[in-house]
Amino acid sequence: MVLGHLGVNVPDLDAAREHYAAVMPALGFEPFLDAPDEFAYRPARGRRGTYLFFYPSAAPEAPGAYSRERTGLQHLAFMVPTRAAVREVHRLVAGLGCEILHEPREFPRYPPPYYATFWLDPFGFMLEAVCHHDR
Repeated sequence: MVLGHLGVNVPDLDAAREHYAAVMPALGFEPFLDAPDEFAYRPARGRRGTYLFFYPSAAPEAPGAYSRERTGLQHLAFMVPTRAAVREVHRLVAGLGCEILHEPREFPRYPPPYYATFWLDPFGFMLEAVCHHDR
């Protein structure tokens, strides 16, 4: 079984659209839906996997109100096929001005091989690009 899709509410849909348009192709995703009130990505080239939908928050909160420390979304991890892809995503998001939480590296606390980078999107959502084995 594969998780069908995830929906994420964001306080600024246009800012999210711009950010994820730059990032998702590097993570192996392509546009699926682009409407004024939502947009979505799916795994590229017909691969099986989880779709990701973005919606405007019904009650946008003050900037910084979201916290991965509270109940709810903690982070999203995107599997990429190589360590080089992890490093490429890192360069991309750093170039976008994202806050980098962890530079690309091995994480020995997780079953090896685990090579990843973590960053925050414009709304504070923690995102990760991870390679479980270099293909």
